[in-house]
Amino acid sequence: MANTTEAAHGAAGSHGADAAHGAAAGGHGAEAAGMPQLEFGTFPNQIFWLIVALVAIYFILSKVALPRIAGILADRQDAITNDIAAAEELKLKAHEAEAAYDKALADARSEAMRIANETRAAMQAELDEAIAKADADIGERAAESEKAISEIRASAMESVEAVAKDTTGALVAALGGTADEGRINAAVDARLKG
Repeated sequence: MANTTEAAHGAAGSHGADAAHGAAAGGHGAEAAGMPQLEFGTFPNQIFWLIVALVAIYFILSKVALPRIAGILADRQDAITNDIAAAEELKLKAHEAEAAYDKALADARSEAMRIANETRAAMQAELDEAIAKADADIGERAAESEKAISEIRASAMESVEAVAKDTTGALVAALGGTADEGRINAAVDARLKG
């Protein structure tokens, strides 16, 4: 019976040891199944590597990335400043060109007015000369016409006088009187004079 008790005790002891080992393994298995980042035992190691990573990132950024970014920003600022200066220069040139254009336009207008006035004056002088010449021609022709009219009038008066004398002589002869040429001429002359 002692053998049986020993065997039972041995079996229970070995079973108990296995159970204790299984519980320990099960407990460790439960810990392994959780998140290792939250295990307090690994915090110092995690904090060390976090600091190493942050320092590495800081040095990379401060030595490589940030100088490049600063250089790019400086280049952009220089380009913007140069573009603004060029724009101001172009604006100034545009104002100067506009002023030159306005001056040229004003000069062209004044020159056009001067040419128009000179042309108008020349045309007026030519017109005045043509009018004076036409007036002289008209005066000359009027004088010639007056002379011709005077000659025609004188010729007509002579013809009228001759016709009147002939008619008077013919009437006196037709009425049975004696036609005295001197008396007929005197009577016709007196009558023509008024």
